[in-house]
Amino acid sequence: MLPVLALLITASVLTITGEVLLKLGMNVVSQRVGAFSLAPDVLWTTFTDWRVILGFGLVFGGSLFWLGVISRVNLSFAYPLLALNYVLILIPSRFLLGETITPLKLIGSVIVVIGVIIITWGTAKQG
Repeated sequence: MLPVLALLITASVLTITGEVLLKLGMNVVSQRVGAFSLAPDVLWTTFTDWRVILGFGLVFGGSLFWLGVISRVNLSFAYPLLALNYVLILIPSRFLLGETITPLKLIGSVIVVIGVIIITWGTAKQG
């Protein structure tokens, strides 16, 4: 189980870091050419921004580690663990992006964590 946990943590860290970089990149792109659209100047500005390129690379890297996870355990066990990314993303959202973390977001996060515990515990007991 330890290799699966290491793969999962790596996948999560890469994915979360990549998503933060995508957001940082899109903040810059939006300031330059406006919100994302299929307009050629927006597409060019988006896909030449280093944060967007690196963000996509990290998300893709996270996907490779995710393949390692799902090749070792049942999907019904592994997939709910990805929901923890919704909780973990609050940390860089607050400290790197300056987003407000409301009490409702915190309550929702607790509910997600409880849900993950229930689902994975139940799945582990069946397997």
